[in-house]
Amino acid sequence: MIILRDIELRRGSKLLFRDAQLTIQPGQNLALIGANGSGKSSLFALLLGELGADSGDIQGMNNLRLSHMAQEVHATDMPAADYVWRGDNHLAGLMDRLAELEARGAYEEAAPLHTELEAIDGYSAPRRAELLLQGLGFADNAAARPVSDFSGGWRIRLNLARALMTPSDVLLLDEPTNHLDLDATLWLQQWLQQYPGTLLMISHDRDFIDATCERILHIERQQIASYKGNYSQFEAQRAERLANQQASFEKQQRRIAEIDDFVRRFRYKATKAKQAQSRLKELERMQTLAPAHIDSPFDFTFLPPEKSSDPLLRLDQATLGYGHTPVLQDVDLVLRPGSRYGLLGRNGAGKSTLLKSLVGQLPLLAGDSSAGEHCHIGYFDQQQLEALDMEASPVLHIQRLSPQAREQDILNFLGGFNFRGDAATSPVGPFSGGEKARLALAMVVWQKPNLLVLDEPTNHLDLEMRHAMEVALQAYEGALILVSHDRHMLRNTVEELLLVHDGRVDEYQQDLEGYEKWILSSFRADKPTDQAAAVSDSSRKEKRQQAAARRERLRPLKKQLEKTERDMAQLERELAQIQSRLADADLYSEPRKAELAELLQQEGELKTSTDSLEQSWLELQEEIETLEAANS
Repeated sequence: MIILRDIELRRGSKLLFRDAQLTIQPGQNLALIGANGSGKSSLFALLLGELGADSGDIQGMNNLRLSHMAQEVHATDMPAADYVWRGDNHLAGLMDRLAELEARGAYEEAAPLHTELEAIDGYSAPRRAELLLQGLGFADNAAARPVSDFSGGWRIRLNLARALMTPSDVLLLDEPTNHLDLDATLWLQQWLQQYPGTLLMISHDRDFIDATCERILHIERQQIASYKGNYSQFEAQRAERLANQQASFEKQQRRIAEIDDFVRRFRYKATKAKQAQSRLKELERMQTLAPAHIDSPFDFTFLPPEKSSDPLLRLDQATLGYGHTPVLQDVDLVLRPGSRYGLLGRNGAGKSTLLKSLVGQLPLLAGDSSAGEHCHIGYFDQQQLEALDMEASPVLHIQRLSPQAREQDILNFLGGFNFRGDAATSPVGPFSGGEKARLALAMVVWQKPNLLVLDEPTNHLDLEMRHAMEVALQAYEGALILVSHDRHMLRNTVEELLLVHDGRVDEYQQDLEGYEKWILSSFRADKPTDQAAAVSDSSRKEKRQQAAARRERLRPLKKQLEKTERDMAQLERELAQIQSRLADADLYSEPRKAELAELLQQEGELKTSTDSLEQSWLELQEEIETLEAANS
C-alpha cells in the first residue's frame, strides 16, 4: 500500500499541493485527472523520486518495482525491438554479462546466467517486444529498424512499449493514448485490463478511462480527491458533491447573515448582549465553506461560414497515394454542408492519405476531385503544431491571418481558448503541447471554414478543452470529416462512419461498439475478418455473395488451423526431447557447460514458439467460429 500523507509541494512560486493525502491499494487501476498545471506530472515525479516534497512523507514505495513511460527518446541506432526489451534493466544486464562471458569462453561462469534467463523467460524477450510493437501499430519490419528512423510520435510509442515490457508492481503512464490511433488505443486498453499490478494513469480520454480504471483521483485546489468508479461515475458523484457543497454554502451564508443581523440589532442592548457575544463566537468557530464552481476556462464557437457550396467537395473514382504507389482506389465521396463523417481503419490503411488528398496536399493519381466555388477548408493535423512560429505570440499568429482585425477582438477570441493576459502576448516557444494544439485549433476556427478536416485533434488536449470542442463541433453548421482515437469525441460529433480498409473507403453500418468488438477479436489476424459484413450491403444478391465469400474464407482458415495443430505437435515433441536431455545429470558437469547453455536456449525458443502457435490457434478457432456463426 502506498500512502502520501500531508504532502506540500511547490514548483517555483506555484503551490501545487497543500496537506494532500492519498492512499493507493495494491492492484488498483487509477486515473489521475485535473486541469493542466494542477500537478499531475509533479505527482508522478514525486512517486518516481525525481522530486522531493517540501513537507509530508511518502510510505510504501520501498522494494516496489516501478515502470513509467518517459516523454523523451534520444536518437540511437539501436533496433526498435532491442530498445523495447532493454527497458527491463535486469534482463539487459544479464544478456550483456552473458555475451561478455561467452565472448571470452567463460562458459562455466555463463551457465548460471542461462538458468536465470530461463527462469525469467528471458529468451522470449525479443519476440515479446515485437508483439508489443505490433499491438501499438508498428509495421512488421519496424522491429529491426533503428530508433533514429522514427518520428517523434512513433518514438513516444516506443517508450510506451518499453514501459509495458518492464516487469513492474506499479505502472505509471502519462497520456499513453497520445499519438495512438483508435486500433492501437483498443489494443492498449485490452493489455491494461490484464495488467496484474497497480496502474496509475494520466489520461484525458473518457472512454479509455472508463474501460481501464476503477477509481478516479481528481487534483483540485491543491488536494487529491478520490472517487470510486470510472470517469462516467466520477462525473455523477462530483456533480452530487458540488450540489451538496453549494447547498451547504448557501445555508451557511444564510446563517452568517442571521448572525450579523442579530449582532447588529442587539449587541449594545444589555438584555441581549450575552446572546450577541455567543453568536459572534459561533461565527469565529465556523469553518468557512467555498461556493461550488465548475466553470470551464474554454468558451468558443465556430462562427457560421459566410458562403457555402453544395456540394463542397467531391471525389469521383479517385486513386489516392504517394508518388506512383496507390493506397486507396475507386474512392467516391461527396461532402455537403452538414455532412459529418468519422473515419475508421487500421494504422496504415490510408486515413491520413484520404485527408491529405481532400485538402490538396496530395495530388490524385487517377480520377477526379472537384471543389465548390465557396469551399473553404479548415485543416488540422499534428504538423500544424510544428508549423507554428515559436517566436510569435498567439495574438501575432491571428494578426497574420487577418491584418485588419482589431487587437481587442483577437484578445477576446483567444480568451475563449484560455489564452489570457501574458499567455496571449508571449512567444509560443515555451508553450506545452496542449497549449500549442489549442492555438493551432484557434487559428482554424478564426478562419470560419465551411469544411473541417481534422486528423487527431484531441492529442494533448485536456478533458475540459475536449468537452468545449465537442460542444462547438455539435453546433458547427459546415461539413466535418474527423479521424480520432477519442471514441467519446467521435460518438458525440459525427453522424456517419467510413471504414478505410483493403484499399477502399466504404460506409460502415455498425456503430463504434461494433467496430471495437471486431478490432479486439482480430488484433493478430493476418487480415481483418470479413470486413464486408460491416460495410454497406442491402441486396439479397450481395448477402449471398458475402456468405459464399465467408465459406471461401473458411477453407484456408481450417487448413491453416490443421497446419498449426501439426506444428504444435511437432514443437511439443522437440521440446520433450530437449527436456529429456536436460534431465541428464552429467549435462551439468563443467565440460558440458556449453552444451547445457545451447540446450537451455533451444528450450526457451521452443517454449516461445509454442506459446505463439497456441495463441494463433485460439485466434484461428475464434475466427472460424465467427464465420460459421455468420453463415448459420
